[in-house]
Amino acid sequence: MVSDLLVFSDEVAAARREGAPVVALESTIITHGLPTPQNLETARAVEKTVREAGAVPATIALLDGRIRIGLSDADLCLIAEAEAPQKVSRADFAATLAAGRVGSTTVAATAIAARAAGIDVFATGGIGGVHRGAETSFDISADLDELARTSIVIVSAGAKAILDLPKTLEVLETRGVPVVGYGTDAFPGFWSRTTGLDAPLRADSADEIADILAMQRRMRMPAGILVANPVPEADEIPFAEMAHFIDAAQADADANAVLGKAVTPYILGRIAELTDGRSIATNIALVKNNARVAAKIAAALAGRSPAAGTPDP
Repeated sequence: MVSDLLVFSDEVAAARREGAPVVALESTIITHGLPTPQNLETARAVEKTVREAGAVPATIALLDGRIRIGLSDADLCLIAEAEAPQKVSRADFAATLAAGRVGSTTVAATAIAARAAGIDVFATGGIGGVHRGAETSFDISADLDELARTSIVIVSAGAKAILDLPKTLEVLETRGVPVVGYGTDAFPGFWSRTTGLDAPLRADSADEIADILAMQRRMRMPAGILVANPVPEADEIPFAEMAHFIDAAQADADANAVLGKAVTPYILGRIAELTDGRSIATNIALVKNNARVAAKIAAALAGRSPAAGTPDP
């Protein structure tokens, strides 16, 4: 990627010079994932969590025709308050830049920008995946293909539980993406620690994750690593309980013909209403938890060869 498209914040630029650990953060959670004012409060809290865990946060967004790697508090406010910001994935990344529009980055777009900036670790809430009914709608998130082609560690609380989780895991396996349960043999489901599905692999430390990434790059395997980090037990909503809310929200989306990129924000919003805000509190808790784990992994990688943090050739 042309380097003049990348604009680093002073904090991230200093971390790069010093070889300090950096954690990429998406911005779609600010624009589409949480309601006001929790969106801005959470963005600030997650950045604070990364710093307290010993790394530098690099929230990513598209502003004024440039890819911003690290945002000031004023920029966070701008993103949070922007009118109709573009929710950017791979397909509309270049178009949003060319138009100079405000763009918030999804998992896929954040992974693209982070690797271009030489950042190895990215913390999010939950990845996108295979939507329910995809066998007829073909609605499959670009996040899965991006994980297959971009060498980066993505720490999430599994995939969003509104998805078809068995099919999501199957596509990840087919695409050659390692899915690693962090301290667990179970595949978590965003708000829930377990889903009844197994995580294909397990790691119990940040160093183990760093070892996997190093070996993948040594073998010139292009895929990233999905670290499935369960929400803290005190904050979870059990999977069986969430299933009723998810089914109701999905039915509402179907009845209102909600399609494409609008599906996930719509369903998340309805679930927040149906749970009287419990889902939002759990969402915030799991994002912070993922940020802490991501900072540990970034620190483990920063202590290794400098080549681990360079962009792919």
